[in-house]
Amino acid sequence: MVRVNFLQGVATVLMATTAMLYIMSIKREMHSYGENLQRAHQSNKGWNQDTLKKLEKMETDINQLAKSIKMADHGKGQINRDPEVKMEKKVVKRLYPNSYLFQKWGDELSEEEQKEAEELFQRYGYNAFLSNKLPLNREIPDTRDHRCMKKKYPEDLPTISVVLTYLDEALSIIKRAIRSIIDKTPGHLLKEIILVDDNSSDEDLKDKLDAYVSFIHEEKPGLVKRVRHGEQMGLTQARISGWKVATGDVVAILDAHIEVHVEWAEPMLARIKADRTVVVSPVFDRVNYYDLKVIRYHPAADAFDWALWCMYEGFRPEWYELNDVSQPGKSPSIMGIVVADRLFFGEIGALDGGMKIYGGENVELGIRVWLCGGSIEVVPCSKIAHIERAHKPYLPDLSITMKRNALRVAEVWMDEYKHNVNVAWNIPLKDHGIDIGDVSERKKLRERLKCKPFKWYIDNVYPQLESWDDLVAFGTLRNDLKKDLCIDQGPVPGSKPIIYGCHAHSPQLCYYRTNGEIYVGGIKSHKYNRGINRCLVDPGTGNSPALHECNLEKEKGFHMYWDFKQGQAIRNRKTNRCLEIVVGADSYYHLVIQECSGQQWKIQNVIKDF
Repeated sequence: MVRVNFLQGVATVLMATTAMLYIMSIKREMHSYGENLQRAHQSNKGWNQDTLKKLEKMETDINQLAKSIKMADHGKGQINRDPEVKMEKKVVKRLYPNSYLFQKWGDELSEEEQKEAEELFQRYGYNAFLSNKLPLNREIPDTRDHRCMKKKYPEDLPTISVVLTYLDEALSIIKRAIRSIIDKTPGHLLKEIILVDDNSSDEDLKDKLDAYVSFIHEEKPGLVKRVRHGEQMGLTQARISGWKVATGDVVAILDAHIEVHVEWAEPMLARIKADRTVVVSPVFDRVNYYDLKVIRYHPAADAFDWALWCMYEGFRPEWYELNDVSQPGKSPSIMGIVVADRLFFGEIGALDGGMKIYGGENVELGIRVWLCGGSIEVVPCSKIAHIERAHKPYLPDLSITMKRNALRVAEVWMDEYKHNVNVAWNIPLKDHGIDIGDVSERKKLRERLKCKPFKWYIDNVYPQLESWDDLVAFGTLRNDLKKDLCIDQGPVPGSKPIIYGCHAHSPQLCYYRTNGEIYVGGIKSHKYNRGINRCLVDPGTGNSPALHECNLEKEKGFHMYWDFKQGQAIRNRKTNRCLEIVVGADSYYHLVIQECSGQQWKIQNVIKDF
């Protein structure tokens, strides 16, 4: 046994010594390359692609060898110090058990590494600690449909300018985005990469990013351009700044926390070459914020609800009839990445510079393109991997600017449907106190372009949207006996509405339709969801009201239609009983169905007299 241990110890030492000698030789080679780089720089000659890839491979080899030695030293490699001695796994205290970052990642990190990873996660909203350790040219899975891989594209496609916008992004994330674009875009098509910094405070995005850009220019002189805002102007303005600098035939406006897939550009460029009025978007793959793995997303249309929150939705039936998921599909809107003919993009008004910070600008663009002579398509053979943050550090509450921007879109483009945005956000139709800015120039743009009415958009582009034509009132419902209490959907899951202290959030939002339905706890924006709105009913027995999905109530024959006028009783049309409140034995108010006693209700916002 002693001899075996001795031999194993010698083997371990020899392995480690050999590996270290190899690392030293690689470092000498890198030093030699460094001297060559300095001489090339002095003679104004750049490195070629092979040299860059050799350096990146050397860095990866060194990291892997160092890790292997460390594993062997801790008994985790193939050589054990003593086969009779079981190595105990070191238990590391979990410092952040409630952090989203460590729910599915990070079990092996030391306490110091956990602290660093959590601090970076809070700063950026994704795992910058891991990103800093991954190769810039890492391989990501090709998630395209097999039919996409067989397509051939012409050589004479339009050139493309790629705009990357960011605010305090992790340096390694930006560098990886740049690297992927260079590696996976044909050189004759890639006109330039434009970095738009919306006044970042992160020091890494100054000298260190400048150094990386200089390094890129050794390979491809002048490829990367820089735009820096002197003050934070918001996502829309950053995108506009990048578009103004662009010189390519086509402009692609991307977030900086992306990696492009192989042949990402060609399918979109081919589509725009065929029709310059088509604004296109790739299909996103999700990059997990915690482990940065790429998760395949299938093609879907980019859509929205009446609050103008973006969402995915199925394509129109005619796309599925093609039985070919590699074909482009028409889309009501655009999600976040915009690829368009650069001049056409300007002709239709680019982006609305009056939008603030974040939210609604993509929906505004999608509506405007459709109404003013263009169309929107999603191109499934173009794939981009996009990090979905756990949180946006620069804007903790997205609703603040979303409300304001959504009202601005509604005022310019939605005609008689504009009050639906107020309904979705529970904002009064008048005197809401939200400043949407000057929209006069955008209205002049609409007139100049001779854009269609919004009803045309509803009828021809996005008929899935529920028009809410018969909605007459919305908001909280209060009884005059106790004006600080509101109808509330109650515990979910559950089917018993309650009376509760007013807070005017989603569980207390009610909606009254001319057909007599009263929804409690929200209203759906799409026709295919109409039946799952929750209707208030009189069960017909007992004295407790109930809430059920409206489709279910129709099937069960519940009594779901009410007569109601502002400031009067809420009376069930079938049972003739009223919705009222009473003080129970516990001294609290309760919501009941009983013989009408003359109690009066008022709903917060009225659309039209009822």
